[in-house]
Amino acid sequence: MNALFGSLAGLLKEFGDNPDVREAVVFAAWKKIAGEALNEQAVAIELSKERLVVAIGTELWKRHLEDLSGQMLFKINSALGAAMVTFIEFRVDAKFFRAREKERRKLKMNEAELDRTARGEISEKLRASAGAIEDEDLRERFLLAAGHCLARKKALKARD
Repeated sequence: MNALFGSLAGLLKEFGDNPDVREAVVFAAWKKIAGEALNEQAVAIELSKERLVVAIGTELWKRHLEDLSGQMLFKINSALGAAMVTFIEFRVDAKFFRAREKERRKLKMNEAELDRTARGEISEKLRASAGAIEDEDLRERFLLAAGHCLARKKALKARD
C-alpha cells in the first residue's frame, strides 16, 4: 500500500491535466493522511480546482478538523509533491453518513447471505479433505473460501 501511495506524485505528473485523475489522487492522499479512524468521520467528496470538500458527520468534528486544516493541507501537498490543495472545506453532511451506513448494512447482509450460500456448496468430501488442516480457524476459512469459489462458479455457469 505504501508503494502505491508513493506513486501518487508520479501519477499527477503524468496525468495531472485530467480532472478525474487529479480528484482520485487527492482523495487517495486524503484517505491516507486522515487514517482509518478519521476516515470513519471525514470523507473527501469533491475537488473543485484546489478546494477539497470533505463530508463530516457532526459539527463537533467539523470544528476540530478546521483547527487541524493547516496541518492536513501540508501533509496532503507534501504527499502529492505539489500544492494541489489550497483549502479544505469541511461540510457537515449527516445525510451522506446515513446513506453510507445504510449501504454498509446492506453489504454486510449480502456477505452473510453469500456465506450461507458458500457453506451450502461445501461437499462432505471437501470437508473431509479439509480435515487435514489442523488449525480449526484456518480450516473454516479455507472451507468458506472454497465454498465461495464453488458458488461463483455455479453462478457463472447459470448465467451462460
